[in-house]
Amino acid sequence: MIRRAVIKGVGHYLPERVVPNSYFEDIVDTSDEWIRTRSGIERRHFAADGETTSQMATSAARAALENAGLAVDDIDAIIVATSTPDLTFPSVATMVQSELGMTQGFGFDVQAVCAGFVFALANANALILSEQVDRVLVIGSETFSRILDMSDRATCVLFGDGAGAVILEAQIGSGTVADRGILSADLNSDGRMRDMLYVDGGVSTTQTAGRLRMQGNPLFRQAVGKLTETAEKALQKVGLGDDDVDWIVPHQANIRIIQGTAKKMGVPMDRVVLTLQDHGNTSAASIPLALSVGCADGKIKRGDLIVTEAIGGGLAWGAVVLRW
Repeated sequence: MIRRAVIKGVGHYLPERVVPNSYFEDIVDTSDEWIRTRSGIERRHFAADGETTSQMATSAARAALENAGLAVDDIDAIIVATSTPDLTFPSVATMVQSELGMTQGFGFDVQAVCAGFVFALANANALILSEQVDRVLVIGSETFSRILDMSDRATCVLFGDGAGAVILEAQIGSGTVADRGILSADLNSDGRMRDMLYVDGGVSTTQTAGRLRMQGNPLFRQAVGKLTETAEKALQKVGLGDDDVDWIVPHQANIRIIQGTAKKMGVPMDRVVLTLQDHGNTSAASIPLALSVGCADGKIKRGDLIVTEAIGGGLAWGAVVLRW
């Protein structure tokens, strides 16, 4: 018998404002067709004036609690993956803790950009396996619209805002790959490639939030290989292979990256959960958003084997294998 971190509930939140591709045609030299063919994105959501990362995270958390049939007093810890916090400090997680009325436990943020939710899941899993906690609320929440350079057509059309959340609960499994819960994780980073995706501001440099900068072609070339490698490594850690996968729930960055990764893994696209057409790239929020939408749509079912994988600034990348 072994302790497992099992997903008990899932939820998400999207801002009311929907921004179609046509919005950018009056801002930069682009078109709906150009954006669709190169990214797969058709629309995204932008946060309203005054709407914050912590507010969206709290809404997603409440949805996950309702889905799980749990109260806030049942939660021991909150981990928020974000690169767009409300403030330099305190953490978004402690703000969510306050908004939920949670007076016990603890909260902290994880910053691994688009790979943040994978890193947060791995940390939450470790807390549960080490018996530090029994239930963890893991959230990805981003307001990337606040750090976009709207004159840069290569980046401003790609990103959106939103939040997704899951609740991990300690349960006892048999110790086999038939168990529900997180089965393995693989995390990586290489700071030598940080210039491929970064924000040109910060507290100790410019004292500003800065704007997102990206080298699209070099990043694309790194992404497919690294995502395939990390996903297969995570599967191999527990003696599984690509044929065992029911669903890939990838970071929703670019349809070409997702298609390339699925092809290299030999997984057909009808076993990949896609939401980027509606949400754009929501960074750390994209995987929990896709998990929540996949469940709501009736795709993801109890017992399914799922691989989540993501790559982001750092570069940081990783994968988690779990059984729903």
